[in-house]
Amino acid sequence: MSQANVEIVGRSIDALNRRDLDRFVDLTTPDYELLPAMTGFAGTSFRGRAGVESYFAELHDAWEEFRVIGEEFHDLGDRVLVLMRVEGRGRGSGIPVDALQAIIVDLRGEKISRTRSYLDRAEALRAAGLAE
Repeated sequence: MSQANVEIVGRSIDALNRRDLDRFVDLTTPDYELLPAMTGFAGTSFRGRAGVESYFAELHDAWEEFRVIGEEFHDLGDRVLVLMRVEGRGRGSGIPVDALQAIIVDLRGEKISRTRSYLDRAEALRAAGLAE
C-alpha cells in the first residue's frame, strides 16, 4: 500500500475541514475536478482553483458547521477510496447532519486530479472495483 497517496488525501481532508483553500489547492493539479454527490451539489462539477474557491464558498453558505472524518482509507494504486463520515449543521436551518459517505480520489504524480463523492458507500466500493 502506498502510504504517500493516503497521506496526500488525508492532508486534503484536513485542509477542507480547516477551510484552508491555499493548502487544498496546493495538493491538487491545475485541472483538478471535484464531483460532489451531496444534495445541492449533485450533478455539479468544480474545476481548477476557481472551482475549489466556488465549492468552499458554497460550503460556507450552506453549512454553519461541516467536517469530514476519514474512517477507512484504501490505496488503489493511483486512486484512494475513503469511507468517511460527514458531520455538520445546516446554516439557517440548524439541522444536524451525520451521514456515511465515500470518495474516490484520483492522483497524478503527487497531486490530486479528481475527487468523486458517493452518498452510498456500496456504490463507491463498486466504482472502485471492490466487493462490499
